[in-house]
Amino acid sequence: IVFGQVRGAGALGSQSAVAPAVPAPAAPAPVPTASGAAPAAAAAEWTTYGGNLASQRHSPADQITADNFNQLQLAWRLKTDFLGPRPDTLYSATPLVVGRTLYTTAGMRRAAIALDAATGEMRWMHTEDEGRRGDNAPRNGAGRGLSYWSNADGTDRRVLYVTPGYRMIALEADTGQPVRSFGQNGVVDLKLEADQEIDLETGELGLNATPLVVGDVIVVGAALRPGGAPRTLRNQKGYVRGYDVRTGKRLWIFHTIPWPGEFGYETWLEGSADFNGNTGVWSQMSADAELGLVYVPTEMPTGDYYGGHRPGNTLFADSILALDVKTGTRKWHYQTVHHDVWDWDLPAAPMLFDTTVNGQRVKALAQPTKSAFLFVLNRETGEPIWPIEERAVPQSDVLRERTSPTQPFPTRPVPFDRQGVAESDLIDFTPALKAEALELIKRYKIGPIFTPPVLSRLDGPLGTLQLPADVGGANWPGGAMDPESNFLYIHSHTNVYVNALVPGDPERTDMLFVSGQARAAGPGPRAGGAAGGAAGGAANGGRGRGGTTVQGLPLIKPPYDRITAYDMNTGEMVWQKPHSSTPDDIRNHPALRGVNLPVRLGQPGRTFIGVLATKSLLIAGEGGVHTNDAGRRVALLRAYDKRTGADVGAVEMPQRQTGSPMTYVVGGRQYIVLAVSGNDGAELLAYALP
Repeated sequence: IVFGQVRGAGALGSQSAVAPAVPAPAAPAPVPTASGAAPAAAAAEWTTYGGNLASQRHSPADQITADNFNQLQLAWRLKTDFLGPRPDTLYSATPLVVGRTLYTTAGMRRAAIALDAATGEMRWMHTEDEGRRGDNAPRNGAGRGLSYWSNADGTDRRVLYVTPGYRMIALEADTGQPVRSFGQNGVVDLKLEADQEIDLETGELGLNATPLVVGDVIVVGAALRPGGAPRTLRNQKGYVRGYDVRTGKRLWIFHTIPWPGEFGYETWLEGSADFNGNTGVWSQMSADAELGLVYVPTEMPTGDYYGGHRPGNTLFADSILALDVKTGTRKWHYQTVHHDVWDWDLPAAPMLFDTTVNGQRVKALAQPTKSAFLFVLNRETGEPIWPIEERAVPQSDVLRERTSPTQPFPTRPVPFDRQGVAESDLIDFTPALKAEALELIKRYKIGPIFTPPVLSRLDGPLGTLQLPADVGGANWPGGAMDPESNFLYIHSHTNVYVNALVPGDPERTDMLFVSGQARAAGPGPRAGGAAGGAAGGAANGGRGRGGTTVQGLPLIKPPYDRITAYDMNTGEMVWQKPHSSTPDDIRNHPALRGVNLPVRLGQPGRTFIGVLATKSLLIAGEGGVHTNDAGRRVALLRAYDKRTGADVGAVEMPQRQTGSPMTYVVGGRQYIVLAVSGNDGAELLAYALP
């Protein structure tokens, strides 16, 4: 491999490595249909993160079936350790395949790479060393992947991605060399023309998601550092922008926190829109090319669990935005959470589909959420397909907090995971464990969904037990949609989270209250850890488990992760079942000796698992490893019958799934590719039939 010229000023620089092979032949640009799905001629490819603009994660490829799934073998694998200063343990990218070339990002510096889709051999690599700017990035690592664009005759083909330091790079698809006519020598600095002051090195804006190419416009979101204890409520604002994919010129910007005089400004009471931040777009987006609309899911404002400094319903937080892709003009919006204090912002792209309602054909979308609701709307108008009711919810008693008196509840479909905490949700493997759980929850506040956080007190309550947790429910992988049957599939995980507040330390934050739990001065049963966390999950920043385990077992009874299928013609749930194998630490727990445990309790903790729908199968990998009957530590790549949920096959993987699977056909052979990660680093695995 011969490296190209290093360019850039100061610590910033880039390198492109080109293998001496002849570039793969250009593939014709697929033409989106009305819903954004590619026609049958492009069915063997995977040209956007979600498979198509509709984010359906579906392919009609049919070589791999229920009859032969168990025969799958590793066709090739790519370890990513050499693509950064340290191994990646949470690789979440979904590759693209155009023609015979696979494109993806990988490694802790987020290198863009191109591989031969049949063999896994590298065609080229491009990497950026962003120095301090990259080190300070709020969203680092390999990211979710990249985007592809081609002109009409295929003579100009590009891949585009956003670096950890929030710079958009355009590369020639054949060579990996920068497209010099795009921005400044192939780079658009996304910290510029952002309608706010941002320090180019330390300003905390970034993005893990891929940009979305719709025609000749590339739409880019913004993400900020997550957490319930920000240094300041005056955080950066996460606006969304559209750029000319040929030149890199900014075409439009949409203020997700409205400016004075703009629609929605009045929903931020006491002028709080002027100084509050966040409300970005950290997740993937979808689009309908025929309608000319891009569908943008937004996050919550600054302060994940306390909103006393941002009174009101705060549009356009926690909303689905339909924007004109050419101008950025708002066509409609729908807010899924009012005045969010649960961190239930929108994590994934809406899935687009067409259905029939009262005899009329309707263009629809389905938005998965962390709260386990599925919002189903007319994607032309934003009107609900089935009624969504505003219902009264519990209110906060925290100083200066003004929670919304009502929240939206979809009446159909039913939620895809458990909501709210009651005694019936507690671990019940044995009477002794249930008794311990009942004693433990006396220290906490429990209640229905939308029970708000409380000020943590050593004499109780320590916090509110929140279910789903702040990570869902559903999260960034979203779901899959079969456009032939209109069945929708989504993976979710069942975690409880301790949502608790403590006074902010003036030396660390200007927030009145931040996420945390009261601490005792010395040892004892109520000597506190840090703030709440997901039961069975790892700590996040300053947050710990908050005592929400019973002898090390999750407080909430299983299943811990599941897959749900809906018929979106009727809104009815068709099937639901646990997904991941029972972990070793539960299966071998001394308190469970003699208990006949199911082999599929699911994987506790943060199991972010994407699903893939093919002609006849639903495919997803497990979110954790377990010891099989042969003594090997493995995770399983599972296949289900799409209509019934019946298990039809499984093959072993060396590590857990951490990216979403995709599929393509090259040379008459169908491949399934996904990212896996663990203690041994990260890699891409490609499976195919012998």
